[in-house]
Amino acid sequence: MPFHGIRADRRYLFSPEPITNIGVNDTNTWRLNPDHRHVYNKLHIALSQGLIAAPSGVSPLAMQLSPEQACFVKPITNLGGMSLNSFASTAQKIADASINSAENNNENCAAGSFWCEFLEGSQTSTDILILNGQPKWYGHTKAADEKNKNRPIYWKLGYNCQQLEPLIESFIHRELKGYTGLCNVEMIGDFIIEAHLRGSNAFFDYYPKQFIQTWVNVVDLKQWTTITPLKQGCVYSMFGGWSLNDGSEQLVESLGAKLYRDGMIEDRVAILFTDTVEQAKSIEMLLKAKTSAI
Repeated sequence: MPFHGIRADRRYLFSPEPITNIGVNDTNTWRLNPDHRHVYNKLHIALSQGLIAAPSGVSPLAMQLSPEQACFVKPITNLGGMSLNSFASTAQKIADASINSAENNNENCAAGSFWCEFLEGSQTSTDILILNGQPKWYGHTKAADEKNKNRPIYWKLGYNCQQLEPLIESFIHRELKGYTGLCNVEMIGDFIIEAHLRGSNAFFDYYPKQFIQTWVNVVDLKQWTTITPLKQGCVYSMFGGWSLNDGSEQLVESLGAKLYRDGMIEDRVAILFTDTVEQAKSIEMLLKAKTSAI
């Protein structure tokens, strides 16, 4: 089974199978890529770009941040969900924090976490096919400004982020020399905040038909074939304490979209794949109305 970590309900996307072992989730890509796994260290990623950051326990005030300056706190490495235990705080609160406390909240910073100066700007996610340390194809998505618990409610696929490609290319040349395969970087403005040695699996429904074959050829044959750009679409998360009726998948499909129930994130009911944000919001309202009507 050369593809490692595929969810059963997503297996239909991963064809053909490669000869080489390829991870499709973070735990497997970390295990299978010892020469490049350092990119999962988010503190390293921040420092490598010149951002002001340090492990929890180091006072931001000692690093010349003002007491009221906003900071973000995250685990240095977390393969089980990269946004878990992340929160915004201030330099003063972090300076006052106790690293010995087990609870991770706005009043302290638990062991294994780090803080970084707060970044502002658009949140983007880019998948890159890489051959021997050289980027060959970019698939850009842009996050919504609308959030649920600091998570974007939707992502716009096929967004024009060409202005970011020189920054991403520099990162790849610096951190992923000799790497061949798929990589994902998440950015806020012009700064990379996370890197993964896999793609955005939830978006693959909208990727070019030849994408998996091209990915396999890159890894197995070290061969590049040009593929079409990522088409535009929307991946929309439905959050909240409600549930779907039986037959919801068929209803959504009849409206020209796709629905996948979420078995990974506790408070995410399902994911919608639609052509536009407006279509996704309309379908969500319809599904909620049918639930409340029972």
